[in-house]
Amino acid sequence: MIATTGKTNLLGLTQPEMEKFFDSIGEKRFRAGQVMKWIHHFGVDDFDAMTNVSKALRDKLKAIAEVRGPGVVSEDISSDGTRKWVVRVESGSCVETVYIPQGKRGTLCVSSQAGCALDCSFCSTGKQGFNSNLTVAEVIGQVWIANKSFGSVPATIDRAITNVVMMGMGEPLLNFDNVIAAMHLMMDDLGYGISKRRVTLSTSGVVPMIDELSKHIDVSLALSLHAPNDELRSQLVPINKKYPLKMLLESCRNYMSSLGEKRVLTVEYTLLKGVNDHVDHAVQMIELLKDTPCKINLIPFNPFPHSGYERPSNNAIRRFQELLQQAGYNVTVRTTRGEDIDAACGQLVGQVNDRTRRSSRLIAARELNAETDLAQNAAAQP
Repeated sequence: MIATTGKTNLLGLTQPEMEKFFDSIGEKRFRAGQVMKWIHHFGVDDFDAMTNVSKALRDKLKAIAEVRGPGVVSEDISSDGTRKWVVRVESGSCVETVYIPQGKRGTLCVSSQAGCALDCSFCSTGKQGFNSNLTVAEVIGQVWIANKSFGSVPATIDRAITNVVMMGMGEPLLNFDNVIAAMHLMMDDLGYGISKRRVTLSTSGVVPMIDELSKHIDVSLALSLHAPNDELRSQLVPINKKYPLKMLLESCRNYMSSLGEKRVLTVEYTLLKGVNDHVDHAVQMIELLKDTPCKINLIPFNPFPHSGYERPSNNAIRRFQELLQQAGYNVTVRTTRGEDIDAACGQLVGQVNDRTRRSSRLIAARELNAETDLAQNAAAQP
């Protein structure tokens, strides 16, 4: 368990919340924008470095507030450029964040919970059970840490992180309020300014919260489907017993139609050898999704110890893809990335491994570079 200071953590405050905070301490609301830019654009966690804020206000903030992200335990870089951070949250648990570069796009996969209660049979995260919901500061803190790691301070047009997906550890819709607030910060121009089309929430199918989602935000939606019929999906994704496919897909369609734009649902389907990769499964999937505007991501299973599942052959994967494409679907096969650092889809478990000592040296070097960057920009007005 990480000791708390009793101070207000400004890292997790949205713009309206930050304005209310400054109101509450007798300060002008415009201070909210100044401080948010220092935190999110410049990666600053030291009030003394906020040079366009008066010394009296800086001293007041030091007494009652802080900017505190999760503690970085390790950072690993894969041979393919994928990065993984293990960070420790207030509950004492560790969660993982993964960055995947691809051309001009850089996607950050962010965790919403320590562990997961849904126990999907093919996911190593679910095997460790549920520990805690992450706070807003712990969710957005993963973006904050990654952004600083790339030296993306101050924020530039050509930034390393162009997309964020809530597809890390946990079920985002079971930590609804904190995830919504964090995604607002991702999209806020005073935060990270990421387009709503480039922020994606992935769910295993918590129907009541999908129905609630459009009242709060209009980010992209991804559905972890993994089976084309209720019997098989209930075995692989137990929440299906409570919210079966007909109900789930209707909820997803309603959310997508509420956006009022030509945006489609992303359907994620993990292919498991001999389990859900048959021709019959592809045929059932074609029928299941016929009324749901969507694009499909096929994810070949990434093995982990004692899972009981195997990756299908390349031929089986291609056959499944071609059948869906012939039916008119836009289908991609997700390339496995970061497998050598256990950062592939379904492999996140929040454990600290033998790479920690090597990673700590890497972190120290990056922090030194970040401090140099901040010193050079300290006189700039955010």
